[in-house]
Amino acid sequence: MASSETHVVTGAFGFSGKYIAQRLLDRGHRVRTLTNSAHRANPFGEAVQALPFHFGEPEKLTAALEGASALYNTYWVRFNHESFTHAKAVANSRALFSAARDAGVRRIVHVSITNPTRDSPLEYFRGKAEVEAALEKSGVSYGILRPAVLFGAEDILINNIAWMLRRLPVFGVFGNGEYRLQPIFVDDLARLAVAQGEEHEDVVVDAIGPETFTFRALVAEISRIIGKKRPIVRVPPACGYLAARILGGIVGDVILTREEIQGLMAELLYVDSPPAGTTKLTEWAADHAASLGVRYASELGRRSGLSRG
Repeated sequence: MASSETHVVTGAFGFSGKYIAQRLLDRGHRVRTLTNSAHRANPFGEAVQALPFHFGEPEKLTAALEGASALYNTYWVRFNHESFTHAKAVANSRALFSAARDAGVRRIVHVSITNPTRDSPLEYFRGKAEVEAALEKSGVSYGILRPAVLFGAEDILINNIAWMLRRLPVFGVFGNGEYRLQPIFVDDLARLAVAQGEEHEDVVVDAIGPETFTFRALVAEISRIIGKKRPIVRVPPACGYLAARILGGIVGDVILTREEIQGLMAELLYVDSPPAGTTKLTEWAADHAASLGVRYASELGRRSGLSRG
């Protein structure tokens, strides 16, 4: 692939999008980003051009994608909120894929989730399946990556588990805590995404890391690594959700939703596939033990440009 190509990454000022953009720049590509977060500092300076999404204006959205060889889509929302919803995210994704087709984009690499199904009772997973279906029908060559949980310096879940372990006398897990998940390092996901941008065949990849944990074991490992050993106790899911709501009110964020708890306990963050990533969470966490969980990572704070300690 020629180094003079232009590639578009959604959310290059965010988490996974930032790593994808950096890998593309390292390969000599021109990079453009579509973002809803123009207020965020541009970590790439003039190397990455930032444009708004213009979801409601198809001509402008198509124009923002013109000249691009590949589109890397990380756009999604974690939960329904007064400012964003899963249903709107599905509609916006369809508009994005249509604009990419009209702009002549050759390849779309889309970041999805493990185990999406269109008949899922969980709107997050159902919405992800609907977006995948829209991409498959778009007529554009695609690569779909299905990560379970991402970890890295800017992640939310792993960091906030460590944050709670640093501050709470006990840590509660929903039910028996024996449901599994397979975290992947964000830069491993970025590597897979950039590699898929150079391919031509339609593929779906379970983008999981090399380690599989039960949730209880994951909490115990993080506790050991940061040197904050805490009793891990079983709590009914309803009680755990209530505790998360109370703590969320204190930090001004949504820590967990009911659907996230249900998806975790249903092992929707686990697949029987070979690992696609190589970086072990345990080794990465050990290297970052001094900073992991020192500050709370706020989902709503990131979207508003605010942060909390």
